[in-house]
Amino acid sequence: MSKTYKLVSWNVNGLRAVLKKDFVDIVKDIDADVVALQETKIQEAQLTPEMTDIEGYTAFFSHSILKKGYSGVATYCKTRPAKVNHGIGESRFDDEGRILETEFDDFTLFNIYFPNGQMSDERLAYKLDFYQSFFAYTDKLKKAGRPVVITGDFNTAHNEIDLKHPGPNSKRSGFLKIEREWLDRIVGNGYVDTFRYLYPETIKYSWWSYRFNARKNNAGWRIDYFFVSEDIIKKGWVNDAFIDNTVFGSDHCPVGLVLSIP
Repeated sequence: MSKTYKLVSWNVNGLRAVLKKDFVDIVKDIDADVVALQETKIQEAQLTPEMTDIEGYTAFFSHSILKKGYSGVATYCKTRPAKVNHGIGESRFDDEGRILETEFDDFTLFNIYFPNGQMSDERLAYKLDFYQSFFAYTDKLKKAGRPVVITGDFNTAHNEIDLKHPGPNSKRSGFLKIEREWLDRIVGNGYVDTFRYLYPETIKYSWWSYRFNARKNNAGWRIDYFFVSEDIIKKGWVNDAFIDNTVFGSDHCPVGLVLSIP
């Protein structure tokens, strides 16, 4: 009898804000085994039972210790993970609260809020350094034979199919050649973008600017992903991948992955 895992990722752009927009009901409707959130913008002292005690889930949070109302990730799990890790052992990355690692029987899941490089050249360099250090960390697990699932807001659209206006955005962080080449490198190093693997020609976005009626006009970007280590593909575990753009409440929509494990 096979096991099925439904995994969902969503950049909520503020957990307190999305709670006012039927967040708990949305989570119940999604009915995933794991719900990974990014950009929670919450500190530990601000957590409330409404955030931590969603029926059927155990919640884990990672917070920025540098700035209030900034960054942050949360992972809600129906099955309690064997291990939870808050970082990769490098304080310059871990202190921004961008990383949650949860270890399950069959795979290790990373919930990541990758940095945005638009603010300055320094932040772009930080973003690229983050990619380097994070994937060096996951490579060790992958090489040890551990199946790896990586989800979250990568803050980079990979190819022209992944955003509405590739030309005008080619000089903007999020679609710079140097950022896109990092995603090329990740793919070349044995990680697979599950949505694009299953739906190579499908145009669907996961983020829209709040300006210019972007969501209404579907002028979006696909920057939220589920990447898996190649062994998961070879084992035939990937059942489906999806982008649920019927869900509102944030400038991002949820993305998902369904694994069926014999």
